[in-house]
Amino acid sequence: MKSRLFDIVESGYDRHARGIQLVTKRNGVWIETTTEDFKRMVHHSALGFHDLGIRKGDRVAIHSENSSEWIIVDQALMTIGAVPVPIYTTLPTDQIAYIVRSCEACMYVVSGPELYAMFEPERNQLPFVKHIVSMVTPFDGAHALNQLIERGAALAAEHPGMWEYLKSEVTPDDLATLIYTSGTTGFPKGVMITHGNLSFTINVGIERIPFALEDKADRSVLAYLPLTHIFERAIDLVYMKYGYTIYYIEKVDEIPQDLLEVKPYFFGTVPRLLEKLHTAVRTKVSNASGLQKAIGNWALDMAENQDVGQKKNLMQRISYTIADVLVYRKIRANLGGELMGMVSGGAALSPKLLNFYNAIGLLLLQGYGLSETAPLLTLCEQGHMKQGSVGKTIRGVELKIAEDGEILARGPNIMRGYWNQAAETAEVLKPDGWFHTGDIGEMDADGYVFITDRKKDLFKLSTGKYVAPAHIETSLMMSPLIDHAAVLGSHQKFCSALIVPNQSALKKAMKSKGELDVEKAEALIQVVVDQVNEKLPPWEKIKKFALLDTEFTIQTGELTPSLKLKRRVIHEKFSERIARIYESEP
Repeated sequence: MKSRLFDIVESGYDRHARGIQLVTKRNGVWIETTTEDFKRMVHHSALGFHDLGIRKGDRVAIHSENSSEWIIVDQALMTIGAVPVPIYTTLPTDQIAYIVRSCEACMYVVSGPELYAMFEPERNQLPFVKHIVSMVTPFDGAHALNQLIERGAALAAEHPGMWEYLKSEVTPDDLATLIYTSGTTGFPKGVMITHGNLSFTINVGIERIPFALEDKADRSVLAYLPLTHIFERAIDLVYMKYGYTIYYIEKVDEIPQDLLEVKPYFFGTVPRLLEKLHTAVRTKVSNASGLQKAIGNWALDMAENQDVGQKKNLMQRISYTIADVLVYRKIRANLGGELMGMVSGGAALSPKLLNFYNAIGLLLLQGYGLSETAPLLTLCEQGHMKQGSVGKTIRGVELKIAEDGEILARGPNIMRGYWNQAAETAEVLKPDGWFHTGDIGEMDADGYVFITDRKKDLFKLSTGKYVAPAHIETSLMMSPLIDHAAVLGSHQKFCSALIVPNQSALKKAMKSKGELDVEKAEALIQVVVDQVNEKLPPWEKIKKFALLDTEFTIQTGELTPSLKLKRRVIHEKFSERIARIYESEP
């Protein structure tokens, strides 16, 4: 089950029916990389890096948007035993420098001058960075990737067996990559992932996804999550193993059009995109009229309430057949028409969304894991789902629930540790191999795992009741009127929330084109809050809220690169608004 990651990629070369390995959208144009060109560029860029002095164990920073070149560089480095260290494009200069300094990267690979400008102010403070390489757009002071490929080609001609020899020196137990966690508090930690860690996850995890190993696969898949995140990187390795052609998008807001152009068979996602696609469907139906609107609402309500864990009876099957003809197949057509399914990770998926997508004829799987678990611990399986569950433990991995409710994990996919942080490693990874995930959850008698919240996100009201905020926030954000929500209440008598409204949706709901009427906006949001509160126990109900006129973003610090809330930052930044909420009783 353990192998080297580049072996997984190479095993899929002959399965490409069209001979197209990767496609990247750049300036609105889809640029193809054939499988033959991909193989050649990985080979020659690997030797080009070697010629520059990159050796086994050297860390190399990759700071770039998703692209075919990203994968080429990643694979090339791994074949010579070097360790790619991806950096989010959204990070500020100080955090970029922190990661490069922490791992002592001897090379910094960047897409072009625009991102390099974020690194350049710290360049002179990082003397161990010997080389700068530009993957896409050349600029002064950087080696162009194409030039390195030419350099590697010359070395390959001079020493035909060198690359195979360098590859033979790499083992499954060698470090494959450092993943710096996005970190909801403080600076990130470098998660050490070996070839064996990640290859185990890939080879075992795919048992839960109904992909078929075909002699010649003619499947297109869409990739929009950053390759910096191990979730997208892992699933892209799965795609390459199966010979699927990966399409890297250019802009997230163009995904609806990209789906129509690419007609993907599958894609990995986070709940937020699924929420937006669902909201778009709901909005389209609400804008209809008469019989069309009535039929649309009937079909959508039925899908959202069809428990994914329950089999349909005869009358339900008849109803769904009618709904499919009238509504569901049109939704699938707007998603490209060839979509078999999706896998969601990174955050909690609401039961309504899980029900909806599975009911309309798509397979939506939910998984659970962390960067430290490379990245999978559990995954749903077609025909074996329970509402609210992230599935059962994948084969070869052990899970248990500690006395305080924390989920502990042990298996071949658990990280080696945090880079140069022995104390932090010892806090979470014990000598007996059990990794402390920091997540609170439970496992039922059938082995299905349910996640409650992050251990550090749980807070205690002054009444003594504990509150897990994530599921409340997820429920609030199911409304098209709300972009983000942060639930508050630590050491207070009641729960409250800071809410970032969707300004355009509110104005549309109020039929206003001018400034947002705050009083009317609060009334509309109150309706949403009341609906959410109906399903919550008394101590979790949102008694008061405040609307914010600023967005939560990565750049302004409220969100991590993987779009999780930085609660400490939010509490500090909006401390005055929070204080006003608790000045009086609800």
